[in-house]
Amino acid sequence: MSELEIFCTSGTPFESDTNVLALTETLLLMNPLSRPGVRLMDRFADQVHFDDCKISRGNADKELKQRTKHLDKLRNKISENIGTYYAGTDASLPLSGQYQAIAASILFSGRVEHWHARHVAGKVTAPDVELYAICSAIVNATLRDDCTDIFIFTDSMASARRAVDPSIHSGQGHSVAVCEALQTWFTCKDGQSITFVYVPSQLQWDVHYKAHEYATELKVALGPRPATSFDSLHMQAALSYGTSWNVLFQDPEYRGRNFLQLKTVDGAVAQPRGKAA
Repeated sequence: MSELEIFCTSGTPFESDTNVLALTETLLLMNPLSRPGVRLMDRFADQVHFDDCKISRGNADKELKQRTKHLDKLRNKISENIGTYYAGTDASLPLSGQYQAIAASILFSGRVEHWHARHVAGKVTAPDVELYAICSAIVNATLRDDCTDIFIFTDSMASARRAVDPSIHSGQGHSVAVCEALQTWFTCKDGQSITFVYVPSQLQWDVHYKAHEYATELKVALGPRPATSFDSLHMQAALSYGTSWNVLFQDPEYRGRNFLQLKTVDGAVAQPRGKAA
């Protein structure tokens, strides 16, 4: 290739082969648990519950207080039930880029801690590592012979819903593990249920905050070849492409002579931004 051809074909799209090689996650294209009629939510939808809430900006203080009362009342109720296990799950995703993500889960029954675990998740997104923490807690709880009900306290309801969806997505392996564990658990006995409970992170509430502190205590360097999820590579590629676009946009030949120049609030020329879908 000539120097001109090399210049014209350089950039993120043509470097995708080097990024793909860094992917360590396996996506299950023909996963049998994803078939209609076999999926967890097709068979056991009435046994999977989501205790969610939306906190509005205009009335946040009042709604957060109401949510705290609800969480306290729920914890007091389930801690008195024999056979009910509840877990706080959370994750640590350092922004510096020097450390790996950490997933943490702490399992309780009757106000007594029965199990806890931390997992080094590698270079992943926040939803990926939250899903990892949820998966860890559920798999452990379903293995207990006296377990009849499970409550998962999390600040990521998106990851909670993804946990019971075995279709193709980043972190699919964790979702498949959850679906396998719950299907076996639901089939063995009648009447079991699992409830995912939303805990706003700003509340620093009880068992969820214990999991948060447990996750943030551990720091593990990123290293040369960390585990890497599909969404992490997607985000990295989008950011890299956006940077390349901004550089090219400075060239009038690329931008065009008649491009409308927009101003930001401080009077600077607005720059294009790439964002992952």
